Formats: sequence, structure tokens, C-alpha cells
Amino acid sequence: MFNAEKETQNIIAFIQDYYQKHNLKGAVLGVSGGKDSGVVSALLCAALGPENVVGLTLPCHSKPEDARDANLVAKHFGFEMINIDLTDTYDTFQKQIDALGDYSKEEKKNSEINLKPRLRMATCYYMAALLSATRGGTYLVPMNGNLCERFVGYYTKGGDNVGDISPIGNLMVDEVIAVGAVLGVPEQVLYRTPDDGLSGMSDEQKMGVSYKDIAKVIKGEEVQQEAYEKIMRMHNGSLHKLNIPMYEPESH
Repeated sequence: MFNAEKETQNIIAFIQDYYQKHNLKGAVLGVSGGKDSGVVSALLCAALGPENVVGLTLPCHSKPEDARDANLVAKHFGFEMINIDLTDTYDTFQKQIDALGDYSKEEKKNSEINLKPRLRMATCYYMAALLSATRGGTYLVPMNGNLCERFVGYYTKGGDNVGDISPIGNLMVDEVIAVGAVLGVPEQVLYRTPDDGLSGMSDEQKMGVSYKDIAKVIKGEEVQQEAYEKIMRMHNGSLHKLNIPMYEPESH
């Protein structure tokens, strides 16, 4: 049985211990307006103090409600928010790609969707390095992803699967929500229908399976056969995102 209050305190202690052990100062994270980044923001504020947490809104042809809800979280927990608009950067990149050849919108679709989180992650690390150089201590970039997404590979390699510490990476969606409720994450953020902010679809629409079914498969519980097979196809087909093959010389 998941004890949300106890696990919340455990995660806070986990963050504090890591930061103390490695003499770290703060955190820079992208805040999307969704539950995962909202909960991670709240955990970091509880562990490090809001004065050591910096959130980034990183619009890129984004919906205005994303920034609205992100700023709601920042105001609620009292941490600094910086806006860096990546729309022009993204458009400039696309113009360079268009000059390479006459690629159709469908051919470019997956590349375009994954470019946005990669640009955002590069920006997070740029700001973490900048703040580390100017604020007297090392800033890390936390990961916002949860276990359900990780299990089926619902993230961008080189984008939102990159980070220095993962506070909720082993929590399923319902557990993330339970921790968020303990921390007092605003309800309109905590219970907002999750979407990637990129494709125009909800996460569940895009995946074709529910988070509830993914959680059941993780826990070894029964789901409909069609859902089980799809979830396992996604899981097995995305293992390359987790495991990087590395050649080992015979002489070692």
C-alpha cells in the first residue's frame, strides 16, 4: 500500500541527502503546467527551499494555458520563473532542414515533435550552467518523468529522459498525484489531463493505452489482452532508450 505522506518525506530526504553529499546548491527545471513538473517543483522547494529552485517556461508554438499553469505553480510555491521563448529558434532550425530537401509534413512529423523537448533540455542545461557560474553553487537539472512513462518509453531520447536526479521516476501516475496532493499542488495542475504540449493530443490518446492499464501491467495485474500486448510492445520497443550498448575490448 502506497503511503503518500511517508513517501513524500522520503523523497524530500532523498533529494536533501544527495545535495548535501555532493555539495550542490539548486535546481533548474522546465515547468510545463502539468502534474509531473508541478510535483517535482514542489518536492524541490520542500527539499532545497524555493530560493534555490528556478523554473523555466519554454514555449515553442505552445498553448497559453501551459505558461499560465506553470506560473500558477511558481507563485504557489514561491520559486523564481524565467521565460525563454524557443519559437524563433525552432523555426530557424526548421528553415535549415527545409533547405536540405522537399520533405513532407508527415515525413518530418516525428522529428519535429522530438526537436522541441531536445531544445528545451539544452536550454535547461544552459541555464543550470549559467546559474552555477553566477550564484555560488552547482545547479542540477531534475527529471520530471514518472514510472508509467518510463516503462513504455513515452519520452524523447536526448530530451525529457535527460537529467541529473529523478525524484518521481519510480512513481506511477496515481502515486505522483497522491504525493502532489500531500504537497498541495494546485488542483487545476494536479488533475489536468496530461498531454505532451506538442502533438495536440492527450498522452493517453497518443499512446493508445491508459495510464491505469500501464500501472496494472507494472504491478502484474490483469488487463485486457489487447492493452497488455500494446503496452509490452511499447516497453520492448523502447528499451534502446534506457540501455546504451557499449563495446568492451577483449583486452579488458
